[in-house]
Amino acid sequence: MANIGNLCATPVAGGGVSAINPLKLSSSSCSSAIPTSIFFSRRKDAAFRTTPRVNQSKSISFNVKSQYMTPQEQNHQQQKAPSYDSPFPSQPGQLPPRVYVGYSIYKGKAALTVEPRPPEFFPLDSGAFKLSKEGFVLLQFAPASGVRQYDWSRKQVFSLSVTEIGNIMSLGARDSCEFFHDPNKGRSDEGKVRKVLKAEPLPDGSGHFFNLSVQNKLTNVDENIYIPITKAEFAVLVSSFNFVIPYLLGWHTFANSIKPEDSNRVNSANPRSGTVDYEWSR
Repeated sequence: MANIGNLCATPVAGGGVSAINPLKLSSSSCSSAIPTSIFFSRRKDAAFRTTPRVNQSKSISFNVKSQYMTPQEQNHQQQKAPSYDSPFPSQPGQLPPRVYVGYSIYKGKAALTVEPRPPEFFPLDSGAFKLSKEGFVLLQFAPASGVRQYDWSRKQVFSLSVTEIGNIMSLGARDSCEFFHDPNKGRSDEGKVRKVLKAEPLPDGSGHFFNLSVQNKLTNVDENIYIPITKAEFAVLVSSFNFVIPYLLGWHTFANSIKPEDSNRVNSANPRSGTVDYEWSR
C-alpha cells in the first residue's frame, strides 16, 4: 500500500484552497495517479474537481457536484416535498390535500365504483372539535353503453351509512339485504325520489347481485341497474370496509389527539367534579 503524506493547504486566487501532497506514490501502489489538487469554490453550486499529477503515466479525474442551501431554502424545500402520510387529518381542524381513492368493478352490463367520504366536524368554544356527521361510502352505478364502455352521464348513486356497511359486511353466501333511501325525506318533495339497493346471492353461490332501482318523479327517471359481484370482489369490499370504518366514525382523530399529559390529567381528576362519570372510578 502506498504511503501518503499529510496534505498541506495553500490559498489560491478566487477564494479557494489548493491542497498539495508532497510525496510521490511508489510504482507498485496502483496504476492511476492520486488527485493532488483540490479546488473549493465559494459558489452555492460548486464543482469538486481534481487535477492529476503530470508526471504520472495514468490518471483519473472526476467531478462531484455539491450544493449548499441556507436554512430558509431548506425549509422551502421541505414545504414543497410531497407528504406520504395518511390523507386523513391528524386533527379535525386540519385540512390536508384532498385525495380521491376507490374500488371499481366492471362487468358486461354495468360498472360500479365504491368511494369513501370523510366525516365532518364542528369546532367547540373550548377549542376542541366534535363529530357533526359520520362519513359514508358512495356507490356509483353506471349502465353499459357498449363493449367495455359505460355511460357515466346516466350514473345513479347510493350512499351507504356505517350501519348499512356493517350489514353488507355481515352477509353470508346465501344472505341478502335491502336498503331504502328517500333523499328528500322530511321536505316538501318527500316521496318523489325513491332509491332501493338490494344485495342478493347469485343462484350458483358464486357471489352476490347488487341491484339499484331509482325512481325520480322530479326528473322523470326510472332506472334499474344491476351488477354481479364475485366472491373475490366481495372479499375486497369487505376488507376495505373493515379498514375504513374507524375513519368514517372519526375515531382516528381521537386516537391521534391522545397525549400522555392529557391521559394523566383525566385519570387523576375527580369524576364527580364534572359532568362525565367514569365507571371504573366509582
